[in-house]
Amino acid sequence: MRQPLAVIQAQAGAIFSDEDATLPLSFGNDVLAYETAQTGVAIADRSHWGKIRVADSDRLRFLHNQTTNDFQLLQPGQGCDTVFVTSTARTLDLVSAYLEADSVLLLVSPGMQQKLIDWMDRYIFFADKVKLEDVTDEMAAFSLLGPQSDRLITQLGAESLISQPIASHQNLEIDGFQVMVAVGSGLVSPGYTLFVPTEFAAQLWQRLTEAGAVSLGEQVWQQLRIEQGRPMPATELTEDFNPLEAGLWQTISFDKGCYIGQETIARLNTYQGVKQQLWGIQLDRDVPLQSTVMCDQEKVGVLTSLVQTPTGIKGLAYIRTKAGGNGLSVTVAGAEGTIVDIPFSTRGYLSPEAAAST
Repeated sequence: MRQPLAVIQAQAGAIFSDEDATLPLSFGNDVLAYETAQTGVAIADRSHWGKIRVADSDRLRFLHNQTTNDFQLLQPGQGCDTVFVTSTARTLDLVSAYLEADSVLLLVSPGMQQKLIDWMDRYIFFADKVKLEDVTDEMAAFSLLGPQSDRLITQLGAESLISQPIASHQNLEIDGFQVMVAVGSGLVSPGYTLFVPTEFAAQLWQRLTEAGAVSLGEQVWQQLRIEQGRPMPATELTEDFNPLEAGLWQTISFDKGCYIGQETIARLNTYQGVKQQLWGIQLDRDVPLQSTVMCDQEKVGVLTSLVQTPTGIKGLAYIRTKAGGNGLSVTVAGAEGTIVDIPFSTRGYLSPEAAAST
């Protein structure tokens, strides 16, 4: 039997994934949803993303030591994007963290929750007061995307979040149930992400769509995330790449002290050792993933993601730093292409003095 949320979505025209019967791939309105995410307000169901609750008294110190961002500076109601990396600074996942009064909620990539729980569990020692709980099935997550998102947030009573930093959040009571509203859509698109107990998910979805949010399926989400350059596990976030190469400089604190992978990241920054970087790519036809990117008969990179969008075929590729970037003409498996900038990516080096002041 379908859950109430899936029933409502099906009535709105949702076509569901064969692998996950609760994941709407499309609502039969992909062009409209794509345009609305850039001009109005769309809503994407991100309930299939993993959710981990980290609790007990050592939770902040533990996460501070496990990931790239600075948790010690944060207070309840605040949050950050951070990256789990290996000891050699290879990427595991890009995660959004939300500090609550007695725990931290981590929104992780789909299917990554158990891998990250197992990874963190390796570093919890006998005296550490840290508890990890997979709460993926207990909570639904919806993201509002687009410049009109503020209007819906104001209608819900969360207008104080407007213009606040990414991952700032507050709890509201809506129609008798609790909702956590957080700044950030998961993409560069302006917006918010809302968390609600699963049993009230259908009510919240209906409330938001009746207020004017256009339903947006996973196919359009993938178009937007590739076009904007958000890296994901199994494609851009793998043990072949580090977060500097992935363009995730904004998730890294260069002065917080030791954490897993810190020495490698600091060395790459100090000695400007980033040998490849993630870029967007526009192609004139479809090609296989993992195809080699060529420039002047020389291998300069590898294609990691590709999608057909309403404005053409777009992808993501790691390109050798010395080969160039925005505007570079390339070929990929016989297709002609151009390297383009991606708004999700941040780049650059900090001097030791500048790094110490961040």
